[in-house]
Amino acid sequence: MSALTVDPAPGFGQDWDDLVRIWEETDAPEGCKVEIIEGIVTVSPPPSKDHNTTAALLQRRLYTVIPEDWEIYQTLGVSVPGRAGLYIPDLVVLPRTVATGPGNRVPAEEVRLVVEITSRANANHDRIGKTHGYAQAGVELFLLLDPWHSGRPTATLYGEPAGGTYRVLDTVEYGEKLTLPEPFGLELDTGIFPVS
Repeated sequence: MSALTVDPAPGFGQDWDDLVRIWEETDAPEGCKVEIIEGIVTVSPPPSKDHNTTAALLQRRLYTVIPEDWEIYQTLGVSVPGRAGLYIPDLVVLPRTVATGPGNRVPAEEVRLVVEITSRANANHDRIGKTHGYAQAGVELFLLLDPWHSGRPTATLYGEPAGGTYRVLDTVEYGEKLTLPEPFGLELDTGIFPVS
């Protein structure tokens, strides 16, 4: 696998290589997540127990339907240079061969499903910035689990990225079922997720 090379993102104060260097050299406390979101290096505190439980429950269900040569990762960087972004999704599903080899990030266009679980303090990063970034990069499916959505937790599945935007494929309140299309073919009962 060759090194990932990208063009600098136009219109941002730093060029892409500078941002990635800062990201790589940021020494955050253990458990914190360091990301580049719209050209800004951000550090988020470790996720809550409910957040981790949600990720674990979803991961367990996804393993029952993904192809044998795919994997689910929790700390893999997803490179979105067109949006000056390097995200660390809560879950990312992709073929194992894409994530094999040196380095700590993969190109977003190789991702088959990305999952973000909002936290109270930075929910808008997931709802707005990352949604646009994943769509612009062509990530096929984006599942946003939002326990902080207007007092009523929701799950929203985005797909069919075109022109930097997604089509909303389905939105349900926690407690209802949401279906992930093929190649997943998973009917997900969102009532299993904890509500903070």
